Amino acid sequence: MPEHADRTAGEGTGKPPGPQPDGPSDAELAALDAHWRAANYLAAGQIYLLSNPLLTVPLEPEHIKPRLLGHWGTSPGLNLIHTHLGRVIKARGLDAVCVWGPGHGGPAVLANSWLDGSYSEVYPDVSRDADGMERLFRQFSFPGGVPSHVAPETPGSLHEGGELGYSLAHAYGAALDNPGLLVACVVGDGEAETGPLAASWHANKFLDPVHDGAVLPVLHLNGYKIANPAVLARLPEGELDKLLRGYGHEPIHVTGDEPMEVHRALARAMDRALDHIALAQHLAREEGVTDRPHWPVIVLRTPKGWTGPREVDGVPVEGTWRSHQVPLAGVRDNSEHLRQLEAWLRSYRPEELFDRDGRPRPEVLAHVPEGARRLGASPHANGGLLTRSLPVPPLEHYAVPVDKHGAALHEPTRVLGGLLAQIMADTAGSRNFRVVGPDETASNRLDALYSVTGNAWQAAQLPTDEHLARDGRVMEVLSEHLCQGWLEGYTLTGRHGLFSCYEAFVHIVDSMVNQHIKWLRTARTLPWRRPVPSLNYLLTSHVWRQDHNGFSHQDPGFVDHVLNKSPEVVRVYLPPDANTLLCVADHVLRSRDYVNVVVAGKQPCFDWLGLDAARAHCARGAGVWEWAGTETGDRPPDAVLACAGDVPTQEVLAAADLLRHELPQLALRVVNVVDMTRLLPKEEHPHGMPDTEYDALFTTDKPVIFAYHGYPWLIHRLAYRRAGHAHLHVRGYKEAGTTTTPFDMVVRNDLDRYRLVMDVIDRVPGLGVRAASVRQAMADARTRHHAWIREHGVDMPEVAEWSWRG
Repeated sequence: MPEHADRTAGEGTGKPPGPQPDGPSDAELAALDAHWRAANYLAAGQIYLLSNPLLTVPLEPEHIKPRLLGHWGTSPGLNLIHTHLGRVIKARGLDAVCVWGPGHGGPAVLANSWLDGSYSEVYPDVSRDADGMERLFRQFSFPGGVPSHVAPETPGSLHEGGELGYSLAHAYGAALDNPGLLVACVVGDGEAETGPLAASWHANKFLDPVHDGAVLPVLHLNGYKIANPAVLARLPEGELDKLLRGYGHEPIHVTGDEPMEVHRALARAMDRALDHIALAQHLAREEGVTDRPHWPVIVLRTPKGWTGPREVDGVPVEGTWRSHQVPLAGVRDNSEHLRQLEAWLRSYRPEELFDRDGRPRPEVLAHVPEGARRLGASPHANGGLLTRSLPVPPLEHYAVPVDKHGAALHEPTRVLGGLLAQIMADTAGSRNFRVVGPDETASNRLDALYSVTGNAWQAAQLPTDEHLARDGRVMEVLSEHLCQGWLEGYTLTGRHGLFSCYEAFVHIVDSMVNQHIKWLRTARTLPWRRPVPSLNYLLTSHVWRQDHNGFSHQDPGFVDHVLNKSPEVVRVYLPPDANTLLCVADHVLRSRDYVNVVVAGKQPCFDWLGLDAARAHCARGAGVWEWAGTETGDRPPDAVLACAGDVPTQEVLAAADLLRHELPQLALRVVNVVDMTRLLPKEEHPHGMPDTEYDALFTTDKPVIFAYHGYPWLIHRLAYRRAGHAHLHVRGYKEAGTTTTPFDMVVRNDLDRYRLVMDVIDRVPGLGVRAASVRQAMADARTRHHAWIREHGVDMPEVAEWSWRG
């Protein structure tokens, strides 16, 4: 069978690689084949068998599951790769983890975890014997059992099997700042067609051979997706080879369908790849070579559904798309299918692989690593075992002074940048903190980070470049998918980070965050999974201050998407100023097992609260700003002005200022919400307010005019069960965007101070008649605004120069 050597393995490393080994002996190959056959038997058994796991009696329909679920087609290839990774890990004493891109092949990864004993360690009832094998088979894709995909329940996994396209980004994230770790990554030929995976091939330009670990991609080409050919599998080998070389990799090709020849070739390919990695790391770490390594990639071509039924009902199955899921679908009702299934299972010769009690024989386990080096037991795939607390410095060093509410302005994210820079400095030794983003770190006012570290970059540098560093821990690439994948892999392996992004474009990773939330929710139910650092978003350059970029940059809906997800996991914060942003950041960076979304502006913003007041307010999550309202004594408020978000807060306070002076007899309450989940009932979210607390804050029968950062219907959805919902009126973004002035954005969406004053007048009983002239003045101000900006191109002085009068 053809095997193509690593033709230019020394390119970019300063010297050619050392002599290549001859590979394992025939006896070692026989042991590898025994392990592979055992894994294939266990994978097929999980899909089909309810009982009779060792085929001690002839197979009968009652031994078969009533519903046949799972994916066979990719499983033999995953088993092959797992088998050979075990050999090199054990022989070389490697610390390794594997990301299984075709994670729908869950039977394979479960089978190997059971074989190496890690499965029985976390699930003692699934013992490594015949009884445990039967439980392993029965639970797969069965009610009360485990999913068909690789999932949090799978020992050794850090990648959800439904996440096609994200595997390589996760692998690189796991390798960052893990210099002693090998991260193998199986890339399926179907997922290789996705945009995120295509971008991920460029991640090798960000991998530092000195401080980071190594990623070994294995591009597994078995020819088909669910029903169609796979693009890369149909490329001529030479064309694919050039493509991968263009990405900066050195391909090693292994192709075949004869098991022993493939074993020999793949073993040699693994050795060659790992020799290449070891040499590149040695040159960088010991000899100071700074040329970017061209890392190896193994291209493995084997048939889809290999070793399964070649033909079913007169049509080919092995090597075709028909083997993708369940090759023999009618086993319980079709005697010929049942006969074929038994012949298929017995072709692995289970009596040679397992003893009478169902335990794997020694030769099957000859190349299985021990202890934490087993792929199913790697602590890097259970990152909470390795997590160290993040050193967040005292906020007093970064907080802005507030002697008077709303008297001064700061850029909140710039203030936060000082805190992040100190964290980056304090983790210089541990290297367990990174900031990622799509080319927006400086734009988002976080450039204080560059006083401590640079942007990770291994490609060419020019004299005009700034802030590039081979060992940098800020990571910028114009692919939100890649940023998300890096940070997911980084946090799941026990490190901390922050994803900074323009608010409108974080939607690109909607499906990725959805899968990560599902992962965290499930992991929280597994006692053996340790809590990992939270995935933290900082969304800035937000909808209300994208007046210069226009409609395309105006979308606050990511919050809606996240708040639809598991309440155990999601948190959303809208700090209204610099000090509240610091307090929120302090909390989320220390947290575990959450997805935290923080929305904060980068433009100058009024400082409303001093640090102590900000801490107390953020701890409450929502509260009355007594200094902003006009309530006195025991009299209940006539109306409540509520706000969430920095620009809505400014407009509410400007409206309160107007009402305080125009209608001083009005009893007005001002409520600010930082933690959006506080609006939910206690029964629906851990942070939710009990009805009694909500009613005391917002009242049950007074008009509540709520100025919200995003789409107004979200507030209604969160509060629809509350007693006062009928009196709730929400203003927010309603897709009225364009290129215009900052204040015109809020006017266009009826979120401006003048409209809020009019809303209060319209909704307080009896106030409309008494305050008709005030309402008219507010409407006139809006009309005057429209004329002013069209003549002058900037906002009216009364708006641009406004400050809180108190």
